[in-house]
Amino acid sequence: MEPRGIELITRYKRNYRIPAEAEITEQMILEHWELERKLTKDLLESNSQNRWEVFEQAYTILYNKLQWQNSFLPDTKPSLDKYKTWLEAIGSPPKKIYEVGSGKGEMIEHLAKCGFECKATEITRERGSKYITDSSINLSWGNSDGVNLDNFEQKEFYDLVVSNQVIEHFHPDDLTTHFQSAYKILVPHGNTYLLHLIVIQVLTMYRRFLDMIILMVCILKSIHIENYMIL
Repeated sequence: MEPRGIELITRYKRNYRIPAEAEITEQMILEHWELERKLTKDLLESNSQNRWEVFEQAYTILYNKLQWQNSFLPDTKPSLDKYKTWLEAIGSPPKKIYEVGSGKGEMIEHLAKCGFECKATEITRERGSKYITDSSINLSWGNSDGVNLDNFEQKEFYDLVVSNQVIEHFHPDDLTTHFQSAYKILVPHGNTYLLHLIVIQVLTMYRRFLDMIILMVCILKSIHIENYMIL
Protein backbone atom coordinates (compact mmCIF):
# COMPACT_ATOMS: atom_id res chain seq x y z
CA MET A 1 0.00 0.00 0.00
CA GLU A 2 1.31 3.45 -0.92
CA PRO A 3 1.96 5.84 2.00
CA ARG A 4 -0.73 8.43 2.68
CA GLY A 5 -1.41 11.15 5.20
CA ILE A 6 1.38 12.11 7.60
CA GLU A 7 3.69 9.34 6.35
CA LEU A 8 3.41 10.60 2.78
CA ILE A 9 3.94 14.23 3.79
CA THR A 10 6.97 13.36 5.91
CA ARG A 11 8.56 11.35 3.11
CA TYR A 12 7.86 14.09 0.58
CA LYS A 13 9.49 16.76 2.74
CA ARG A 14 12.52 14.56 3.29
CA ASN A 15 12.92 13.80 -0.42
CA TYR A 16 12.67 17.47 -1.44
CA ARG A 17 14.59 18.80 1.58
CA ILE A 18 11.58 20.86 2.64
CA PRO A 19 11.62 22.16 6.22
CA ALA A 20 9.51 20.08 8.60
CA GLU A 21 7.46 23.11 9.61
CA ALA A 22 6.41 23.95 6.03
CA GLU A 23 2.69 23.67 5.36
CA ILE A 24 2.33 20.80 2.88
CA THR A 25 -0.92 18.91 2.41
CA GLU A 26 -1.58 15.47 1.00
CA GLN A 27 -3.61 17.06 -1.79
CA MET A 28 -0.65 19.21 -2.87
CA ILE A 29 1.54 16.12 -3.09
CA LEU A 30 -1.02 14.11 -5.06
CA GLU A 31 -1.50 16.98 -7.51
CA HIS A 32 2.27 17.13 -7.96
CA TRP A 33 2.34 13.39 -8.62
CA GLU A 34 -0.40 13.56 -11.25
CA LEU A 35 1.32 16.49 -12.96
CA GLU A 36 4.63 14.60 -13.04
CA ARG A 37 2.93 11.55 -14.56
CA LYS A 38 1.30 13.61 -17.30
CA LEU A 39 4.44 15.54 -18.15
CA THR A 40 6.57 12.38 -18.13
CA LYS A 41 4.20 10.82 -20.65
CA ASP A 42 4.54 13.91 -22.87
CA LEU A 43 8.33 13.83 -22.60
CA LEU A 44 8.64 10.14 -23.45
CA GLU A 45 6.37 10.58 -26.47
CA SER A 46 8.46 13.44 -27.87
CA ASN A 47 10.78 12.92 -30.81
CA SER A 48 14.17 14.32 -31.76
CA GLN A 49 12.58 17.11 -33.80
CA ASN A 50 10.36 18.52 -31.05
CA ARG A 51 12.23 17.35 -27.94
CA TRP A 52 13.53 20.72 -26.75
CA GLU A 53 10.17 22.40 -27.32
CA VAL A 54 8.32 19.66 -25.41
CA PHE A 55 10.85 19.53 -22.56
CA GLU A 56 11.01 23.31 -22.19
CA GLN A 57 7.23 23.53 -22.13
CA ALA A 58 6.93 20.66 -19.65
CA TYR A 59 9.44 22.07 -17.18
CA THR A 60 8.01 25.57 -17.50
CA ILE A 61 4.57 24.18 -16.64
CA LEU A 62 6.01 22.14 -13.76
CA TYR A 63 7.82 25.03 -12.10
CA ASN A 64 4.94 27.43 -12.73
CA LYS A 65 2.49 25.13 -11.01
CA LEU A 66 4.87 24.34 -8.15
CA GLN A 67 5.73 27.90 -7.21
CA TRP A 68 5.07 26.97 -3.61
CA GLN A 69 8.14 24.73 -3.65
CA ASN A 70 10.35 27.71 -4.46
CA SER A 71 8.97 29.62 -1.48
CA PHE A 72 10.57 27.29 1.05
CA LEU A 73 13.86 28.08 2.67
CA PRO A 74 16.95 26.72 0.88
CA ASP A 75 19.13 24.06 2.40
CA THR A 76 20.92 25.74 5.31
CA LYS A 77 23.96 23.44 5.14
CA PRO A 78 27.04 25.63 4.54
CA SER A 79 28.14 25.56 0.91
CA LEU A 80 31.72 24.83 1.93
CA ASP A 81 30.63 21.50 3.42
CA LYS A 82 27.88 20.80 0.93
CA TYR A 83 30.17 20.98 -2.11
CA LYS A 84 33.39 19.76 -0.51
CA THR A 85 33.43 16.55 -2.58
CA TRP A 86 32.84 18.50 -5.79
CA LEU A 87 35.66 20.91 -5.04
CA GLU A 88 38.05 18.06 -4.23
CA ALA A 89 37.24 16.48 -7.60
CA ILE A 90 37.44 19.75 -9.55
CA GLY A 91 40.71 20.98 -8.10
CA SER A 92 41.86 24.57 -7.99
CA PRO A 93 41.13 27.51 -10.31
CA PRO A 94 41.65 28.73 -12.91
CA LYS A 95 39.27 26.41 -14.75
CA LYS A 96 36.29 26.97 -17.03
CA ILE A 97 33.22 25.01 -15.85
CA TYR A 98 29.97 24.36 -17.72
CA GLU A 99 26.98 23.12 -15.71
CA VAL A 100 24.09 21.24 -17.31
CA GLY A 101 20.75 21.99 -15.64
CA SER A 102 21.73 24.50 -12.98
CA GLY A 103 18.30 24.80 -11.36
CA LYS A 104 18.43 27.69 -8.90
CA GLY A 105 22.17 27.96 -9.46
CA GLU A 106 23.27 27.20 -5.92
CA MET A 107 26.24 24.98 -6.79
CA ILE A 108 27.49 26.90 -9.82
CA GLU A 109 27.21 30.18 -7.88
CA HIS A 110 29.40 28.71 -5.15
CA LEU A 111 31.96 27.48 -7.70
CA ALA A 112 32.07 30.95 -9.27
CA LYS A 113 32.74 32.50 -5.86
CA CYS A 114 35.61 30.04 -5.46
CA GLY A 115 37.28 31.64 -8.47
CA PHE A 116 36.22 29.36 -11.33
CA GLU A 117 34.93 30.80 -14.62
CA CYS A 118 31.42 29.32 -14.75
CA LYS A 119 28.57 28.97 -17.24
CA ALA A 120 25.18 27.99 -15.80
CA THR A 121 22.39 26.69 -18.02
CA GLU A 122 18.73 25.71 -17.84
CA ILE A 123 16.11 24.44 -20.25
CA THR A 124 13.45 26.84 -18.92
CA ARG A 125 13.61 30.45 -17.76
CA GLU A 126 11.45 29.47 -14.81
CA ARG A 127 14.68 28.32 -13.21
CA GLY A 128 18.01 30.03 -13.28
CA SER A 129 19.50 33.45 -12.78
CA LYS A 130 16.50 35.03 -11.06
CA TYR A 131 17.26 32.87 -8.00
CA ILE A 132 20.87 34.00 -7.69
CA THR A 133 21.24 36.04 -4.52
CA ASP A 134 24.74 37.40 -5.05
CA SER A 135 25.91 37.67 -8.63
CA SER A 136 29.54 37.02 -9.51
CA ILE A 137 31.65 38.36 -12.35
CA ASN A 138 32.76 34.75 -12.91
CA LEU A 139 29.21 33.51 -13.59
CA SER A 140 27.16 33.75 -16.79
CA TRP A 141 23.80 32.18 -17.69
CA GLY A 142 22.29 30.67 -20.80
CA ASN A 143 19.43 28.48 -22.00
CA SER A 144 20.00 25.22 -23.83
CA ASP A 145 18.30 21.90 -24.46
CA GLY A 146 20.84 20.19 -22.18
CA VAL A 147 21.61 17.63 -24.87
CA ASN A 148 23.21 19.23 -27.94
CA LEU A 149 25.64 21.33 -25.94
CA ASP A 150 27.96 22.03 -28.84
CA ASN A 151 25.10 23.79 -30.66
CA PHE A 152 25.15 26.41 -27.93
CA GLU A 153 28.80 26.55 -26.88
CA GLN A 154 32.23 26.92 -28.42
CA LYS A 155 33.93 23.60 -29.09
CA GLU A 156 36.98 22.62 -27.02
CA PHE A 157 36.44 25.49 -24.58
CA TYR A 158 35.60 24.14 -21.10
CA ASP A 159 37.85 22.28 -18.68
CA LEU A 160 34.93 20.55 -16.98
CA VAL A 161 31.28 19.75 -17.60
CA VAL A 162 29.26 19.09 -14.45
CA SER A 163 25.71 17.94 -13.80
CA ASN A 164 24.00 17.51 -10.46
CA GLN A 165 20.88 15.28 -10.46
CA VAL A 166 20.19 16.00 -14.13
CA ILE A 167 20.83 13.18 -16.59
CA GLU A 168 18.29 10.87 -14.95
CA HIS A 169 15.69 13.32 -16.32
CA PHE A 170 16.80 12.98 -19.95
CA HIS A 171 14.87 11.17 -22.61
CA PRO A 172 16.55 7.74 -22.96
CA ASP A 173 17.24 8.40 -26.64
CA ASP A 174 19.29 11.51 -25.80
CA LEU A 175 21.91 10.03 -23.49
CA THR A 176 24.41 9.11 -26.20
CA THR A 177 24.06 12.49 -27.90
CA HIS A 178 24.46 14.31 -24.59
CA PHE A 179 27.79 12.68 -23.70
CA GLN A 180 29.12 12.97 -27.24
CA SER A 181 28.22 16.66 -27.26
CA ALA A 182 29.75 17.23 -23.82
CA TYR A 183 33.00 15.77 -25.16
CA LYS A 184 33.00 18.29 -28.00
CA ILE A 185 32.92 21.36 -25.74
CA LEU A 186 35.70 20.05 -23.47
CA VAL A 187 39.31 21.01 -24.09
CA PRO A 188 41.55 18.21 -25.42
CA HIS A 189 43.70 16.23 -23.00
CA GLY A 190 42.03 17.68 -19.93
CA ASN A 191 38.44 16.69 -20.45
CA THR A 192 36.44 15.75 -17.38
CA TYR A 193 32.75 15.12 -16.81
CA LEU A 194 31.59 15.11 -13.18
CA LEU A 195 28.07 14.03 -12.38
CA HIS A 196 25.83 13.21 -9.46
CA LEU A 197 22.93 10.82 -9.99
CA ILE A 198 19.86 10.16 -7.90
CA VAL A 199 18.92 6.50 -7.47
CA ILE A 200 15.15 6.22 -7.82
CA GLN A 201 13.91 3.76 -5.21
CA VAL A 202 11.13 2.34 -7.36
CA LEU A 203 11.43 -1.24 -8.60
CA THR A 204 10.04 -0.50 -12.07
CA MET A 205 12.64 2.27 -12.55
CA TYR A 206 15.61 0.43 -11.07
CA ARG A 207 16.43 -1.60 -14.17
CA ARG A 208 16.38 1.51 -16.35
CA PHE A 209 18.71 3.26 -13.91
CA LEU A 210 21.24 0.40 -14.05
CA ASP A 211 21.02 0.29 -17.83
CA MET A 212 21.68 4.03 -17.91
CA ILE A 213 24.81 3.70 -15.76
CA ILE A 214 26.15 0.92 -17.99
CA LEU A 215 25.37 2.95 -21.10
CA MET A 216 27.00 6.04 -19.64
CA VAL A 217 30.27 4.23 -18.92
CA CYS A 218 30.28 2.70 -22.41
CA ILE A 219 29.68 6.09 -23.99
CA LEU A 220 32.37 7.81 -21.98
CA LYS A 221 34.90 5.14 -22.96
CA SER A 222 33.86 5.17 -26.59
CA ILE A 223 34.43 8.92 -26.96
CA HIS A 224 37.70 8.84 -25.02
CA ILE A 225 36.83 11.13 -22.15
CA GLU A 226 39.89 10.55 -20.03
CA ASN A 227 38.33 11.26 -16.64
CA TYR A 228 34.80 10.78 -15.37
CA MET A 229 33.43 10.56 -11.89
CA ILE A 230 30.06 9.79 -10.32
CA LEU A 231 29.76 11.87 -7.16
